[in-house]
Amino acid sequence: MDALKMIFQFKPASMSTGLGDRVVLRGAAVLMAGLMALAFAPAALAHAALVKSEPARRAELSKAPSQVRLWFNEKIEPAYATIHVFRQGGVPVVHPPARVDKDDAKLLVLQLPQLDPGAYTVKYRVLSVDGHTVDYGYTFTVKSASGSP
Repeated sequence: MDALKMIFQFKPASMSTGLGDRVVLRGAAVLMAGLMALAFAPAALAHAALVKSEPARRAELSKAPSQVRLWFNEKIEPAYATIHVFRQGGVPVVHPPARVDKDDAKLLVLQLPQLDPGAYTVKYRVLSVDGHTVDYGYTFTVKSASGSP
């Protein structure tokens, strides 16, 4: 108990009894910072993170993709996983719902209709099996035969 009193007892610098008090206070501050970092680390690491995507973020493709494939670092909940693709200007591309791959619970797949040249936005929302939701997006471009979008 006396050790806790010594660690958390506040003494202004003018009342300090010397170097020992400053060392104890600095040690207590470092200990508290470490404990706080450990307390918040699991929450920061608990979200499903996008590991890989096809088409890739900011890709410029000469051929339109037939599907969007998103890989995550942990399993995702199939009932709460969505992908939406939008043409430039926010016009949605009509497609069937996304599905979690039957052989890989970390892979979300969306079949696409034939895409015209232009810029597209992929928006996805997934719920990881630990209960955390991730909502994010990225863009890619399909070039025309002449090489321009």
